[in-house]
Amino acid sequence: METNGVVSIGVDAEEVHVLAVDDSLVDRKVIERLLKISACKVTAVDSGIRALQFLGLDEADGFIPGLKVDLVITDYCMPGMTGYELLKKIKQESSTFREIPVVIMSSENILPRIDRCLEEGAEDFIVKPVKLSDVKRLKGYMTTRDVRGEIENREINVNFNGNVEGNKGAGINNKRKLEEASDEFSSEPSVSSSPSTSSSPLSSSPDVLDSPIRRLKMSDTE
Repeated sequence: METNGVVSIGVDAEEVHVLAVDDSLVDRKVIERLLKISACKVTAVDSGIRALQFLGLDEADGFIPGLKVDLVITDYCMPGMTGYELLKKIKQESSTFREIPVVIMSSENILPRIDRCLEEGAEDFIVKPVKLSDVKRLKGYMTTRDVRGEIENREINVNFNGNVEGNKGAGINNKRKLEEASDEFSSEPSVSSSPSTSSSPLSSSPDVLDSPIRRLKMSDTE
């Protein structure tokens, strides 16, 4: 079904959804057919302005279906807004769609143009005519991004859980060390700080008892 330059083919929120942008009706039909063969759902629009309206990034009122988009593929040379300008709008002015892969198509293989698009954040640059192998590569970009996101989330969860378990283990080890130290302290023999009278050097030393002064005092008393 085509309405005001917008064509939606069996869009399902659970499947891969591609937004195709091209001012040429023939090229739009080609990309729609290739995406459908590759089990992708496609919404086709005829201009960069319509693409912004579809994504909800245009200030003017327009057609905004509010469906998720997994990839944007756009022609480079279009009247009103080029594919390069659309790329910049998506990558620089949208926090919601900034991470969505954007692929540029062009019938001209101009190296500076390709480099400029890639530097601006384009995922790939396809020279027309678009082939089925190109479309399969597009699905690879989306799969790679999904897998990368899952791996990053798993790594974050593993690190978080690992730190939690590590802190628990450290607490258990510290508790065991404290208990062992307490047991060692309680098992040590007690030492009295007050000296025993039997161990006094005055009472045990024969020199003190047999000294001449001691004997003299004793004789005087008698």
